[in-house]
Amino acid sequence: MFTPSGACVPGDLQKDFMFAKKGKVILAGAGPGDAELITIKAVRWLQKADVVLIDRLVSITIIEDYVPAHAEVIPVGKQCGRGASTPQQYINQLMLEHAQKGELVVRLKGGDVSVFSNILDEITVLNDFGIEYEIVPGITAASGIAAFASIPLTARNYSTAVRFLTYYKQDIISEEQWKELSQTDDTLVFYMSAETSAEIVRKLTSYNIHPDKLLAVIEQGTTPNQQVTVTNLYDFSTSAINRKLASPSLLIIGRVVALHEQFKWLNNGLSTEQYFEPVIARPLEYYSGKQKLLTA
Repeated sequence: MFTPSGACVPGDLQKDFMFAKKGKVILAGAGPGDAELITIKAVRWLQKADVVLIDRLVSITIIEDYVPAHAEVIPVGKQCGRGASTPQQYINQLMLEHAQKGELVVRLKGGDVSVFSNILDEITVLNDFGIEYEIVPGITAASGIAAFASIPLTARNYSTAVRFLTYYKQDIISEEQWKELSQTDDTLVFYMSAETSAEIVRKLTSYNIHPDKLLAVIEQGTTPNQQVTVTNLYDFSTSAINRKLASPSLLIIGRVVALHEQFKWLNNGLSTEQYFEPVIARPLEYYSGKQKLLTA
């Protein structure tokens, strides 16, 4: 059976929702990595939670410090490009099933919940079933990581605007857009684009981006393992950045990147080990065998 919006939910679950006491879902941002970058509002909800659904890019310190011992913590991480991701339908059903029991569910996402997050799918399902929810913003990767890398995203005589972008597959940005991006004075911030960094550089340099616009790659930003590397885009092929990057990584491009060396207040971490736990790679059969949503 399908809701009007197309969210697939089995009939018996729909019937249960007609008569059950409904809980509440809090969709909250955990910040980009540093456990102290979570908001007070998000912490207060975590302290009341019955169930917490966590993304991969959430510091375990947040769970240890703020989630009560009785709460159930369920990892529902995604890892783009590596084939180890929790299906969105599984996440949707977990929210619905626990809310059906009258429980307080905190859906905790890395960064901010409204920036490159699948929040629309989740609030659509909650809205269709009349589940009460609240959106708690968080510090997004661009602002948090730029601060830890001493790169102001806007600065007088450097840049008066900033753009948040992603390029994890080729059809996201057209050739006309690449041409315009190469000419703008706006600061460009690329999320979820570590594996396409070489292609991003190739596109921008092919349209003659000005050589004083530098590239900064920040790996595992705001964590103890943060690594910042800066290069001229035209030197990318021979730079230390032209390699497999740690996940997550953020790319910042623009004149403001030149300010990093002068104003940096934080040295690179001593370790390059993975800070965040990897997603548990489970076959789809695992989810379809456990969750009605995938077989309805």
